[in-house]
Amino acid sequence: MAFSNPSRDEIKRILEASNTIAVVGLSDNPERTSHMVSEAMQAKGYRIVPVNPNAQAILGETSYPSLRDIPFPVDIVNVFRRSEHTPPIAQEAAEIGAKTLWLQLGVESEEAAAIAEQAGLQVIMDRCIKVEDAILMPQGKSRS
Repeated sequence: MAFSNPSRDEIKRILEASNTIAVVGLSDNPERTSHMVSEAMQAKGYRIVPVNPNAQAILGETSYPSLRDIPFPVDIVNVFRRSEHTPPIAQEAAEIGAKTLWLQLGVESEEAAAIAEQAGLQVIMDRCIKVEDAILMPQGKSRS
C-alpha cells in the first residue's frame, strides 16, 4: 500500500503535542533553508536540537553529531537530507524513541517510512514543517 501523509487534523495534533524537534542536517549557514525553517520554528516556541556533526552550536543550541547523542527525549525528527540518506535516520529516530519522523519538502522514502511506522512513529513526508505550522497554528504554540 502506498504511503499517504496524515490528515491536516492529525498533523495539527502532532504539532500541538510536540515541543522538541531534532533537525537532522541543520546548517549553521543562515541562508540555508534548514536554518531559516528551524529559526522560524524556534521563534514559534519549539525547542530546536541541531544534528550536525560539523557544528558545535546552531541557533544557540548545542549541536549533536547524531540522534543517538542527544541526551534527552525528542518529539519530532525533522530531516533536511537527501531521500537516499533517510532510512538510517528513520532507524535512529526509532531507536531514540521519537514520536514522529518528518521528511521535509522534496524528501521522500518509502523505506524510511516503513522503518519508522514499524517502530510506531508517525511519518510525514514531502511537507515543510514551517508551512504546516503556519497554516495549522498561526498563533504559535500555546504554553500551559
